[in-house]
Amino acid sequence: MFDPDTLSVVAVWVTIFVIGVGLMQNTLYALQLLIAWRSMVSQPKIRRTSILWRRYADLAPPIALISPAYNEERSIVQSVRSLMALRYASFEVIVVNDGSKDATLERLIEAFDLKPVKRPADRSLDHQPVRGIYGSELHPELIVVDKENGGKADALNAGINVSRAPIFCSMDADSVLESDALLRAVKPFVDDPGRTIAVGGTVRLANGCEIRDGEVVSTGLSRNLLALFQTVEYVRAFLMARLAWSRIGALTIISGAFGLFRRSAVIEAGGYTVGTVGEDMELVIKLHKQFRKASADYRIAYISEPICWTEAPEDLRTLRRQRERWHRGSLETFFRHKDMFFNPRYGRVGSLGFLNILLIDVIGPLAEVLGYILVPLFYALGLLSVDYFLAFLALSFTFGITISVFALILEELSLKRFSRAGDLVTLGAVAVLENFGYRQLNNFWRLRGTWQYLRGSQQWGEMKRKGFGGT
Repeated sequence: MFDPDTLSVVAVWVTIFVIGVGLMQNTLYALQLLIAWRSMVSQPKIRRTSILWRRYADLAPPIALISPAYNEERSIVQSVRSLMALRYASFEVIVVNDGSKDATLERLIEAFDLKPVKRPADRSLDHQPVRGIYGSELHPELIVVDKENGGKADALNAGINVSRAPIFCSMDADSVLESDALLRAVKPFVDDPGRTIAVGGTVRLANGCEIRDGEVVSTGLSRNLLALFQTVEYVRAFLMARLAWSRIGALTIISGAFGLFRRSAVIEAGGYTVGTVGEDMELVIKLHKQFRKASADYRIAYISEPICWTEAPEDLRTLRRQRERWHRGSLETFFRHKDMFFNPRYGRVGSLGFLNILLIDVIGPLAEVLGYILVPLFYALGLLSVDYFLAFLALSFTFGITISVFALILEELSLKRFSRAGDLVTLGAVAVLENFGYRQLNNFWRLRGTWQYLRGSQQWGEMKRKGFGGT
């Protein structure tokens, strides 16, 4: 048996570790909230698309929208229709069929009357062999690349090689853009063309929305509780965290569902890294590293106005796989580029950005799971005082609820995409409810992701989707 005095000391130090990490995390969250609020208040809003069109249509550079697709037969046609309906002066849509095993390619050929075409492509970036390139006389802006399977990063590299525009937009095949999303997202490239190399926009959940012919015709909330939890998470992640990190020049991720990049900068950085499950985050870190090493003046920004709608998992198994994969991607990126951590050469990205990854992704799940298991156990054994136990509960729940509710307030002030007041009330209740079970489950999944990373797992996992035919 362990000595009671030793157990008591261990209990105190475990509790200090858990509460200390929690306090540092919540301090970061509070700072993010304040910075995001200040950024939102200070930035002028352009609400009307007609104003955007008058200001930027003639100045906006051509854009290539690159959409990797793997087994996306349910939503691919709707997604492509959405892309071709965008309001933008000059763009092309490049769909990369990454060796799909379903009827993704056949759906595209049938829907858009595609035929094999010859299209020159450079080999700046390596990728798996291309089996064919398709185009359509009816839709000259659409190009479909059929290639052998190599993963999302590999497919994006193939799309970059085929593209001709100076700016490309990476997005998921299960995503739908609002009609003016490109006009809003390209604004930093027009206003600050010499410095801007990447821009991210807001990703929102399409679950519960009505989508017709590739367009969101009405917004709403899903009746699925998991989707509601994720709606709150997405609001918190984009309108609070990414807006804040962008404001201070330490943004470390642009969502793979929707991001604009200067093609030459990405090629210079070596393109997407094949063999990683967090290719979106890893590319942004590579860009920071490339331009910091060269002592170049650059900008990687997030703006809240352009909206991309995507489908979220509605069952536990699919959601678990997604969260484990996301977490492995964060860990891969952190340790692949650990030389940037608190390295003065990399400025705020190496200090604040990597500190955030360390606290939230590297040690955060371990600290929280230890707290869930050991702190109540120590309390039950009489090794911790009531004050310690109550402090842990207050840290775990009160701060989480407060941050989520204020993130929803930011959403209402900025985007106003919830058409009914009752939706905000519902999400407010969900923001409270997620702290009693869902948050804890998420941390167990993230801890599983850590174990998978330590084992060297590269498993992607099948993502089951309903497609945009349903609401």
